[in-house]
Amino acid sequence: QVQLVESGGGSVQPGGSLRLSCTASRYIPNSYIMGWFRQTPGKEREGVAAIILSSEITSYADSVKGRFTITRISAENTLYLQMNNLQPEDTAKYYCVAGAYKTGKSLYARLTEGDFDSWGQGTQVTVPS
Repeated sequence: QVQLVESGGGSVQPGGSLRLSCTASRYIPNSYIMGWFRQTPGKEREGVAAIILSSEITSYADSVKGRFTITRISAENTLYLQMNNLQPEDTAKYYCVAGAYKTGKSLYARLTEGDFDSWGQGTQVTVPS
């Protein structure tokens, strides 16, 4: 496992933007997948976005497609989530995740099942209505 630390959360008005960052305690090889989840008290955890580090293939939840972008800067060993046009329904605690790539298992499945070995402590994003 690897320790992950998120930052960049905060409060923003509807229509605004935030960029979340996730730094790792050690270098994460390209054989891994990384992603972002979010959860609000009383609601199910939702897989937001994921990226295969070797190919940079990405997958997004329908609720964020076209508004959120996941990227990873290898030289910085940092994962980002650019969030644009934020809405009140995006309010949640956002968690960074990482796990080894598994042949034959899609990013969508990994996001749906929460199939990641390492999880950060989360950063809060609030978009008031």
